[in-house]
Amino acid sequence: MSLSPCAWLFMDILLLLSLVLKVSAAAHPIPLNGTCHDTCGTIPIKFPFGSGFGCGHPDFARYIKCSSGTLQFSTGTGVYTISTIDYPSSTVIVTDPFMSTCSSMQNSGSFSLDKASPFTITEDDIFVLLGCSTTSPVFDLNEDLCVSGSGSRICRGLYSCKGVTGIGLPQNAPISTCCVYDSPSSVGSGYALDLPKLQCSSYTSIYGFGDDAGDPTKWEFGISLEYNDSYYTDTCKDCEASGGLCGFAGLDQSFACICRNGLNTSNNCLGRGYAWSGSGGQKLEIRMILGG
Repeated sequence: MSLSPCAWLFMDILLLLSLVLKVSAAAHPIPLNGTCHDTCGTIPIKFPFGSGFGCGHPDFARYIKCSSGTLQFSTGTGVYTISTIDYPSSTVIVTDPFMSTCSSMQNSGSFSLDKASPFTITEDDIFVLLGCSTTSPVFDLNEDLCVSGSGSRICRGLYSCKGVTGIGLPQNAPISTCCVYDSPSSVGSGYALDLPKLQCSSYTSIYGFGDDAGDPTKWEFGISLEYNDSYYTDTCKDCEASGGLCGFAGLDQSFACICRNGLNTSNNCLGRGYAWSGSGGQKLEIRMILGG
């Protein structure tokens, strides 16, 4: 018995829905961790940052992620811990576990910042090279890479720390092997601190002097980075106002509003917009407007 035109139409609709769901699932994967979170450990996570891939803005996802309750920052030279984020000033403080401080000095790795990243070194950062060879290129007078004056004060302060013995120097050693580094590549985006090339055993970064600039035990050690905060759009604000978190999905990394129930939409969590995935399986909202 042949099927009626209505039956054929119904089967065609089912086939179309099946195809659309498969395309939607392939093009719009949900975040790898199933949802997005607004905290990582004790640090609040706000846009453009995210707790994992698919969360926040895609330009930041390759640099920032939450791993076992620790917010991490990745560069070509390693993975570092983010200790604080100051959203009003658009700055983050990054700590390198191998970077020297007053209490502990050790041989350090290098540090670099990708020029393509949405981060830049802030003007507050003071990079200091420690235990440098007398043949180090930083001491080339023609290059003028070491800051004089206040730099000598900082070097004396660091070399007065007991931790200096960790890099093989006696406490209060001559500061001739110390350099407050004025890198020519630190202007604008990008930064490269190559310790083997500079023939130095360690580095530190100071972003503040606390309440006593003369006491290095109270200095604030870490790398202060500014980030581009121009990504915040009205669509993201609408998503957040509905209780969602801003993210992205698909090969085109299009905007996604990640809702608390695991549902992802292209708009917000109040039922408006195209819904493409959820914790209970793929969902699809089909709107058919007949007669205009």
